[in-house]
Amino acid sequence: MNVATRLRTYGSLVTFSHTIFALPFAASAVVLAQAEPHVPLTAVRVVLMLVCMVSARTAAMAYNRYADRDVDAENPRTKTRHLPSGAVKPAEALGLTVASAAVFMLAAAGLGFWPMVLSPLVLAVLLGYSLAKRFTWAAHVWLGVALSLAPGGAWLAAGAKPNLGIVCLMLGVVTWLLGFDILYSLQDEHFDRARGLHSIPQRFGTRGAVIFSAAAHVVTVLAFAGTGFALGRGPLYFTGVIAAAGLLVYEHWIVGPGRLERINKAFFDLNAYVSVAFFVLTLLDSLTRH
Repeated sequence: MNVATRLRTYGSLVTFSHTIFALPFAASAVVLAQAEPHVPLTAVRVVLMLVCMVSARTAAMAYNRYADRDVDAENPRTKTRHLPSGAVKPAEALGLTVASAAVFMLAAAGLGFWPMVLSPLVLAVLLGYSLAKRFTWAAHVWLGVALSLAPGGAWLAAGAKPNLGIVCLMLGVVTWLLGFDILYSLQDEHFDRARGLHSIPQRFGTRGAVIFSAAAHVVTVLAFAGTGFALGRGPLYFTGVIAAAGLLVYEHWIVGPGRLERINKAFFDLNAYVSVAFFVLTLLDSLTRH
């Protein structure tokens, strides 16, 4: 197998295309940080931010596939993934984790003191998620916190000081991920229960999980609005909040008890639209400010 083919295999292993879920929120944090005291946004700094984003996510996904290889092999939905099927060896996934983590820490060091100091803690959160389902039904929250580190890290990398605005944005990302990950995990409710794994659907059942997810997304919209008020954003920003709210309502309309066959559409399509729409309108709001 040639190098290009192997790289495509690794990209598929870590579902590289799903980077779109978190990247727009990190980019939104950078845009919002420009209205705060910050360091110059040079081309080098932008590249280092992108390297951090991609390498951290690659490390997290590669380790997740490594840690879950035994569970994935038993689950009919995931038994064809790269490690259970033998397309990627466990040592390769672990090696990709180590290499990506090293790249992340080096790039973070290039962004300043705090990104450098906090990078090991970020990795601990990202990698630790892969074990959470074995002992807590709140693993979805852990994953949300992990994803929220993208905009939080981007804010610090832009040289802005922590404030209520970025805290609200991170909270919005936590609950956004929490809500849609609960819906996605409905597919494994019965498997998790039989295997002794923990999740909100396993703990509270399908109906309880759907209600939990909807409540999380209400908090998402309120948190995004809170960011706008805290940072004094304009009408276009709040249009982005309304657009995100509308997409989340539609997501819950098409997915629910008895309609689980549409989960993949909700997970892969609608949530990408949420993050991209939010970023585009945040950017437009920033560009049209006087």
